[in-house]
Amino acid sequence: MLKAINLAHKFDYLLFESVDLEVKPKEKIAIVGSSGSGKSTLLHILSTFLKPNRGEVFIDERNIYSLSEEELIKIRREKIGIVFQFHYLFSTFSAYENLKVAALLSNKKIDFKLLKRLKIENVIYQNVQTLSGGQQQRVSIARVLSKKPKIIFADEPTGNLDMENALEVIEVMFEYCEKNNASLITVTHDIEIAKKFDKVYELKNKRLNFWS
Repeated sequence: MLKAINLAHKFDYLLFESVDLEVKPKEKIAIVGSSGSGKSTLLHILSTFLKPNRGEVFIDERNIYSLSEEELIKIRREKIGIVFQFHYLFSTFSAYENLKVAALLSNKKIDFKLLKRLKIENVIYQNVQTLSGGQQQRVSIARVLSKKPKIIFADEPTGNLDMENALEVIEVMFEYCEKNNASLITVTHDIEIAKKFDKVYELKNKRLNFWS
């Protein structure tokens, strides 16, 4: 499904090097680490948005950074879904309209059962600016899952939720992976959330190490 080999990246200083990672269908992977360790940067590299200084990333056995921009766009549209730390919703649209745009672009239908599981079915026709941060995050997650991606990348997907609601959202994402033979790679600072995943890796001292 996804394989990263010998990744290294730096900006003004070295963030990480010699990073290897393999994620199989239905696997749920969490990456933890201190602030500034490079977790989000690594996620951006794995999800096609940032070419590493060194190393290779394969999605379905294709080296993504050897592809054209047009081919990358096709992979983003058809293969992957990204839950950003910030919601990036269309602020003048309702939650429903935000979901509708994603559904049209991916030629999929909105899953109203999913909206109920995420507890946003009663606010779906409200402007997103009237929603709480937690509700906006749930809309963002619903928008991604509506695309029916095979690999989900999530950057702090429960950052705006209390523990009870965070666990519910993670469970919904896990259910999606099982039902759709999809993978989940999540960056989180929350160790209790990370422990719910199949595997946990820690980015520390410029290396990605298997943690549990």
